[in-house]
Amino acid sequence: MAQYPPSNEDMNRNEEKTSPVELNGHVEVSYPISKFRQALPQCCAVCAKNLLMITFGSTLGFSTILIPELQKENSEIPVTLEELTWISSLNLFLVPIGCFVSGPVSQYLGRKRTMLMTTVPFIIAWLIFHYATNAGMLFIALAMTGLTGGLLEAPVMTYVAEVTQPHLRGILSATSSMSIILGIFTQMLSGKLANWRTVVMINLTYPLICFVALCIVPESPYWLAAKGRLKEAESALCWLRGWVGPDQVTSEFQTICQDVRKPAESREKSWKAYTKRTFYLPFLLVTFSFFIGSFGGSNTLQTYAVVIFKQLNAPIEKYTAAMFLGLAQLVGTLICVFAIHFTGKRMLNLFSIAATALCLCLSAVYGYLNDSNTVNTENYTWVPTTLMIGAAFFSHIGIRLLPWILAGEVFPVQVRSSATGTAGSMGYIFNSVANKIFLYMVNGMSLAGTFFFYGLMNVAGGVLLYFILPETEGRTLKEIEDHYAGVQSLKNKPKKKDLPFKEKWAATNPAVIYDDTESKM
Repeated sequence: MAQYPPSNEDMNRNEEKTSPVELNGHVEVSYPISKFRQALPQCCAVCAKNLLMITFGSTLGFSTILIPELQKENSEIPVTLEELTWISSLNLFLVPIGCFVSGPVSQYLGRKRTMLMTTVPFIIAWLIFHYATNAGMLFIALAMTGLTGGLLEAPVMTYVAEVTQPHLRGILSATSSMSIILGIFTQMLSGKLANWRTVVMINLTYPLICFVALCIVPESPYWLAAKGRLKEAESALCWLRGWVGPDQVTSEFQTICQDVRKPAESREKSWKAYTKRTFYLPFLLVTFSFFIGSFGGSNTLQTYAVVIFKQLNAPIEKYTAAMFLGLAQLVGTLICVFAIHFTGKRMLNLFSIAATALCLCLSAVYGYLNDSNTVNTENYTWVPTTLMIGAAFFSHIGIRLLPWILAGEVFPVQVRSSATGTAGSMGYIFNSVANKIFLYMVNGMSLAGTFFFYGLMNVAGGVLLYFILPETEGRTLKEIEDHYAGVQSLKNKPKKKDLPFKEKWAATNPAVIYDDTESKM
């Protein structure tokens, strides 16, 4: 691998190359392959994986349309308040348990086979949902979706890293969160159009289609090479680099074979990385970001959208309002993916958290005025509805996605996978607790008081993030690690003239994942 920094002569020479393997930092003398042909199979492989993320997202969003149906007096399945709070949070509580075994299972069975395996419990869970007659059956189905959602984390994220070229890896990795939000949106849209049991049968098609798609794409060449299945690894790499012949991927294939043989001595000393400030400072930052994203109300707005709009007397039908909220989340996520490169993380997230706090605080003011009958709010029911949809939108252009984005880049390479997995598990725990206590908070301090609490959490979080959040956009992983080591301070984006230099260096120094506990969903 090239050493940092590369010489100008090397950079100019690399600029003249056009073959697919040079985009991974290797020089291969062969006929040129178009960029579209190089990218297409990688996009196909990631899209097959994303169908699994949409499936998982549908399980997270299903509670949004299930809970209001269970709250009805003539509900098909009678439940208590305590059971209702568990229905909103049980799957999230169990995701970290699935994450714990995700890495070893993925390493033993392979990324593709593990992803194929996870489609089965999703199918079984949807069938249990469809035929459920009591709360116990709902709990079993929710438990299965939570455990399976955790199980799929390591293979899906590792698969993307191992099948894509460096210049495509960033944007294709970002599609994971976008696919989950899309899965959640499908539930809000389906809930508007059909009964919840019919929605379950629609959801059943997602894992079935995903199973077929995954059968078509290849296994990770890194995993195959690590298992000694070199011929299969070479064939997989040929498929992923544009359906080319072995002579087109010779250098990259040789590098993969070298990369999977990590020296034993480097592993023996890896535990020391957990005692350094380059681990615990970014870990605290990511965990705090998860905390603000969860207890700042954005996750709860999603889960209880229909219930909230009903209490706010929304001027449009409650399921329609929930659908618009889901659409706002999806649009916000898309804007985040494409805008973050231009605005940087600090500016985008500080704006996101400030706008979210404003929407929630104004909703709280409206609620207090309505509860106290100070003003006649009958003609202004569109105000809190708009503010709720606005809060969902603004939270998803920044703070809701921030911890997942940071987790993949702020940890040193020695602990990146395990640290990201642990931080991700904390995020799921925070989300489950926030969902679990929401109905109790509304009963104890009213909906307006709950919104005010969420608004204050965003304000406090924004103030602290202003001082502790570095600007990592456009920075190399080495620069980020130096920031936490105290060598330099990252407060601003690098100048535009420096970006090509950094991108070329990053392309010739791809990061390899050696273990499988990473979690970025």
